[in-house]
Amino acid sequence: MKCMVCGHKFLDGHFSAEQLTELYTDYYPRRSFDLEKFSPYVERTGFFAWSNGLRSSAFRWVPNNVRVLDIGCGFGETLAYHTARGCEVYGVEADENIRRVAERFGFKVRVGLFDDSEYQANYFDYVTMDQVVEHVTDPVSTLRGVARILKPEGSLILSFPNANGWGAKIFRRFWINWHAPYHLQFFSRTSIQRAAEQAGLFVSDIRTITSSEWLLYQWIHLITCPKAGETSCFWSPDKKGMTFQQRMGIKIFILIHKTRINHLLTRIFDALGMGDNYMCVLRKK
Repeated sequence: MKCMVCGHKFLDGHFSAEQLTELYTDYYPRRSFDLEKFSPYVERTGFFAWSNGLRSSAFRWVPNNVRVLDIGCGFGETLAYHTARGCEVYGVEADENIRRVAERFGFKVRVGLFDDSEYQANYFDYVTMDQVVEHVTDPVSTLRGVARILKPEGSLILSFPNANGWGAKIFRRFWINWHAPYHLQFFSRTSIQRAAEQAGLFVSDIRTITSSEWLLYQWIHLITCPKAGETSCFWSPDKKGMTFQQRMGIKIFILIHKTRINHLLTRIFDALGMGDNYMCVLRKK
């Protein structure tokens, strides 16, 4: 569906909290992650970080020594990253697989959907939602809850797919970031501004910064995209069902990626404001 006024696109689906928890716990690949191989994200700067689009992740916009909540903290790598930088860090994650990480490393994580009533008002310096806001069923309500727990002039850092970028225009129905039924919301510049205003926030910065890895995943998705109702071998941990031709195609795309042509293309489209990923900073009024 698409709003003809603000350009917001959305999947006309309705999910209960229990259904969403099942989607992420049972079908996302984190259940196969090896806890012994857990490692935090590390700080990277310079040409490598720029060419790879590492600033496309919301957690990299958070300074040292602040109180931060990461909504949708995944497998917990961001929590370890912030902890190492002197932050007081909290997490929220719908995927039950975060429990074993939190128990092992002592992270303060609430398992389930974000509920602002579980936190004090005006408590956090920063809140991050890295590839998360597109997953929520009621984004305005979620943003309003974030605004309540942010300190005055606190910041919410968002990253989310750009359905008006070059990728969606070129690849159309095969654009990897449609990602149904997980991605429910697709914000435009106008719709995120309107949502922020309704929540008591305002947009202080918005731009496209995209990970160069995304373009590699897009090429792979083109040759592994299954028919409706079939499991995707792209998301399968053991690549079950992948044909010989698909395996060879992936190896070729990986070799091309190593030439850094994907990096160059990604940086060009980001410079034109047509990248696949929005980085957005919302401030509390």
